[in-house]
Amino acid sequence: MSAGAVRTADPAVEAGRSTVWRGMARGAGSRLVVLPVSALLGIVLTRLVIENYGRDAFAQYGLLVGIGALLPFADLGISAAVMNAVGAAPRPGQDDHVWRVLVTAFRVLLGSAAVLALVAVTLTVSGLWPTLLGAGLLPGSGPPVAMTCLLLIAAAMPVGIGQRVLAGLGRNHVSILVLGAQTPLVLGTVLVLMWWDVPIGPAVAVVAYAATLLLSVLLTVLAGRELRPALGRALRDVPRWRTVRGARVFDVAWPMLVQMIALPIAMQTDRIVLSHRADAGALAEYTLAAQMFTPIWAVVSAAGVTLWPVYARARARGRQSSPVPMAGLFGGLAALMAGGVALASSWLAELASGGRILLGCPLVAAFALLMVLQGVKYPLGMFMTDSAGLRFQALMIVLMLPVNVGLSWYLAGSLGAVGPVIGSVIGVAGSQVLANLLYVRRKLRRTDGPAR
Repeated sequence: MSAGAVRTADPAVEAGRSTVWRGMARGAGSRLVVLPVSALLGIVLTRLVIENYGRDAFAQYGLLVGIGALLPFADLGISAAVMNAVGAAPRPGQDDHVWRVLVTAFRVLLGSAAVLALVAVTLTVSGLWPTLLGAGLLPGSGPPVAMTCLLLIAAAMPVGIGQRVLAGLGRNHVSILVLGAQTPLVLGTVLVLMWWDVPIGPAVAVVAYAATLLLSVLLTVLAGRELRPALGRALRDVPRWRTVRGARVFDVAWPMLVQMIALPIAMQTDRIVLSHRADAGALAEYTLAAQMFTPIWAVVSAAGVTLWPVYARARARGRQSSPVPMAGLFGGLAALMAGGVALASSWLAELASGGRILLGCPLVAAFALLMVLQGVKYPLGMFMTDSAGLRFQALMIVLMLPVNVGLSWYLAGSLGAVGPVIGSVIGVAGSQVLANLLYVRRKLRRTDGPAR
């Protein structure tokens, strides 16, 4: 038998079968606990905004909230390096490599945050926000609100490292529970501001980003306690450029960066496309449907990200296992959840909008199918988090980008809200699910060859 990688029946050979399943159960279970609360309170928030400030204010809220989904690339892919380093280390709190990776991560994130803040101010001073975001941005209040949102995103970037550390430690459920407090916090803040007669309607997105910043700080504090003394030591060493050198991170960071740039453009520009190609009604329909279905994506992500450190440890110990059965399981669970939301979509739309927004069957069906595809692809992607796998995923997403955006732009003009969702379904099915499946099977065949 070769001394190279050995394929085993399950990565739980190293992590412990019960530990793997317990981690996924805690991640998905935490999300399922948070999900109904966030969904219900999100509906209440939607109703408050629509009834008190109008449909256009709600459309701007959805548009600006979408900015956050477009900007995960601002961390330059550093999250992949952090999760791989923490996940693979036997004792990450005392690991020298983990400490150096964290030093580099903080330095990069601080620099990226400064650039993003400069972009926010430049867009506002130059008056380019309406051109960038389209008619969904309210005249007058829209540009300064958009700038404030982007500044809050920039401020949250360096402290967002705590969430990645917790994921690498197999404690992603802690992040889920803490971030699950965002919707109650936003709703409570909006209610207080309404009680004080503050005209918060156009700026609800600002409240959302401020809540995220606050909770991200809390997560980093919790991560520091879990990763003693490495995280605190890294923070102290950030300004010591001459005496403290960081670790190499860009071998995995750059392909992750490419994904973080291309994937949000492909998957999260739908609201901007609709803002340019359709009317406010179509944008509001899409936003409401997305609020119903994207929590399913969040549940899948919560369970799936727990596989990242499992596969990282397996690779570090020369062991591989097929993620295909797990992909089937994830797809089946996503289908069950999507079917339930689809059946309740009419009632949820009535409850959320008071009958002002109606969701057609094509839009509901397209979102349900997209959620199933996201479920199938997640374990495959978590398996492919070494440098070669990340490079392949980056290539496929770059190839998907013109197809997805082009189809979304074309179909939005004729089909309205459902058009961009159909574009996403086609892009994900071909460039992520099918492509990743072929890559995984080829890699496992190569692993089996020398093992015999």
